[in-house]
Amino acid sequence: MDKNLRIVFMGTPDFAVPSLKILVENGYNIVGVITAPDKPAGRGRKLQSSPVKQYAEEAGLNILQPTNLKKPEFQQELKELEVDLQIVVAFRMLPEAVWSMPKIGTFNLHGSLLPDYRGAAPINWAIINGEKVTGVTTFFLQHEIDTGDIIFRQEEPIHEEDTVGDVYGRLMNIGADLVLKTVEKIDQGDYSTTPQVIEGEPKHAPKIFKETCKIDFTKDTETVYNFIRGLSPYPAAWTEIQGKTYKLFKVSKVYDTDVVANEDGFATDNKKYFYIKTADGFIAVHEWQMQGKKRMPVDAFLLGTKFE
Repeated sequence: MDKNLRIVFMGTPDFAVPSLKILVENGYNIVGVITAPDKPAGRGRKLQSSPVKQYAEEAGLNILQPTNLKKPEFQQELKELEVDLQIVVAFRMLPEAVWSMPKIGTFNLHGSLLPDYRGAAPINWAIINGEKVTGVTTFFLQHEIDTGDIIFRQEEPIHEEDTVGDVYGRLMNIGADLVLKTVEKIDQGDYSTTPQVIEGEPKHAPKIFKETCKIDFTKDTETVYNFIRGLSPYPAAWTEIQGKTYKLFKVSKVYDTDVVANEDGFATDNKKYFYIKTADGFIAVHEWQMQGKKRMPVDAFLLGTKFE
C-alpha cells in the first residue's frame, strides 16, 4: 500500500476529529487540513479554534482557514499542494473548482444511509422520524448536494432510548473507521461505486432552526417522544409552560396513569414528577432547563419551584 497518497482533510466540529486522527495514526500523508476560521466564543468573546484545528495543531499538520473557498488565492494555495484525494467530514459546501481539483476526487462522510436523509441534520431527522436503523456513507462529491456515487455504507441500530447525542457519538467513531476503509480501498484501487437511486418517498434532513424545535403536544406520545430525543441534547426541543420556556432533555412515555392534566395540559405533584399531556397519553419529563436556569433533574427543580 502506498501511503504517500497526498490527502487534504476538510472538517470543523468534533464529529470530524476521529476521522482525521485515524488517518494520521495509520500513517497517511495529510498535506493539508482545511477548517473554519477561529470564532469568538464564551463570555469573554475570545477567539476559539475548531476541534479539528485543535487536533491538527497537536499533530503538527499544515492548517488552512479560508474565509471564502471561492477566492483565487485560496484555490491557488490548494492547487500547490498537488492533492491526490480530498476528504470532507462535517464541513461546508464546496465550489466545484475545489472538489474537482484532486486527481482521484473528493469524498464525503455523511451521517445517514444515503440516499435517505440528504441534508444538514441527518441524525436528528432519523430519530425524529422513528427510524430503527441509521448509519454512515462515504460517497464522491458531485454537483447536487449529497447525491454522488456511493463508495461504502455502514449500518448502526437506533435503540428505543437513544438521543441524538448517543447516536452522534457512535456514528462519529463508526464513521472514522469507514473513512479509513475508504482511503485504504481507494489507495489499493480495490473499490467500486454505486449510483444513488431513491425508491419511494424521499426522506429529507433539512437544517434545524429554533422554531423547528417547538414541541407539538397535540400529537401522539410516540411522535412527541421521538421528537424530543431527536433534538437532545442539542439544539433541544422546547415548550412553554405558564409563560416560561423549557428545554426538554430526558423524557419517557406514560400511557397507564390515573393522573389528570390541568387546563394548562400538565400534571405534577410538585415533588417528584411532571407529566405533559399528549394526544393519547403523557410525556414524563425527567430532565429539563427553564430559561435563565441550569439544566437539572425535574425532582431537583421542584424542590425550589412549585407550579400552581
